[in-house]
Amino acid sequence: MNDYKIEGNWNEKKGKLKQEYGSLTDDDLAYQDGKEDELLGKLQKKLGKTKDEVQKIISKI
Repeated sequence: MNDYKIEGNWNEKKGKLKQEYGSLTDDDLAYQDGKEDELLGKLQKKLGKTKDEVQKIISKI
């Protein structure tokens, strides 16, 4: 079980991620509470980054 939680306004973070990584789509960034691992997996695959790198990107925004 992963205890990583996305904090803050997800819609705001999603917009900033789309600006920085133009290849991301709304489907890539679809998020539901409790499904952080699924979202991180999608972003890892799409961005070619590790899970830790993706978590850091989201946390910085």
